[in-house]
Amino acid sequence: MKPSKLEEAVALTQKFTSKPSTEELLKLYGLYKQATEGDNEAERPGGFDFKAAAKYNSWLAFKGKSKAEAAEEYMGLVEKLAEKYI
Repeated sequence: MKPSKLEEAVALTQKFTSKPSTEELLKLYGLYKQATEGDNEAERPGGFDFKAAAKYNSWLAFKGKSKAEAAEEYMGLVEKLAEKYI
């Protein structure tokens, strides 16, 4: 079975030769979660788990965006980052 364009974009991120910034990584995470799961309905993580809170907030920032829109935005961001990190 042929991988979807979203799966291909995820695979492309594995080829990055250097690590994107924290801000870029969080945006990728939020868009990916929105594209694959839709709106964030999870419970907010505890106060001292800063990494989990940042990821939660990044996903929450895309609330209301359709899965298709989020997938398109994710793929566009991966292409842009690929120029910088491959």
